[in-house]
Amino acid sequence: MIQMKEVYKRYPNGIMAANNFDIHIKPGEFVYVVGPSGAGKSTFIKMMYREEKPTKGNILINGVDITNLKASRVPYLRRNIGVVFQDFKLLSRLTVYENIAFALEVIEEHPKSIKKRVMEVLDLVGLKHKARMMPDELSGGEQQRISIARSIVNTPKVVIADEPTGNLDPETSWEIMNLFEEINTRGTTIVMATHNREIVNTIRHRVIAIENGLIVRDEARGEYGYES
Repeated sequence: MIQMKEVYKRYPNGIMAANNFDIHIKPGEFVYVVGPSGAGKSTFIKMMYREEKPTKGNILINGVDITNLKASRVPYLRRNIGVVFQDFKLLSRLTVYENIAFALEVIEEHPKSIKKRVMEVLDLVGLKHKARMMPDELSGGEQQRISIARSIVNTPKVVIADEPTGNLDPETSWEIMNLFEEINTRGTTIVMATHNREIVNTIRHRVIAIENGLIVRDEARGEYGYES
């Protein structure tokens, strides 16, 4: 599903954020990416959806080498990758329904199909009753649920989450994690960067630990391994 082959990423200031990443993530896996702040986790995540390009090496998503993908092809790549951010990134002037529908409208999906699919994902995240509300009328947890619904509305093979519980209280964080678990059981590959020690140690999955741009640990059903 996801392969990184001898991937390096050096920024203009000389920081090496990825030093010979060699990773294979199988379809349907759930992978945590952990490590101290500034270790290279965000770079790892961003290279998967071509927000960042590696300095050297190759990245394959579902068999397609995205390393030198033309800019015009990047939107097509992202149709098969759902991305969830810490700060939600919802469009403030659109309703909940419109925020999710927008992801289907840009690929010119049929209006009837859009309505059906949007209501399906709203039902999955438990917010069908808030379809007509605006983002600023929702709690942080509800906004993140909408962000997740938007990320899966295209039925992507991969969902990439960058600190999705970072701005949420503990109880809401567990609710969000249960939602990711449900999405994963339906066959979606999930790669999640997180600082949440308790979640990683409780809901066990593969753990990739990054320090100073190096992968220092890659364990099935691993632990967080850092102080909170």
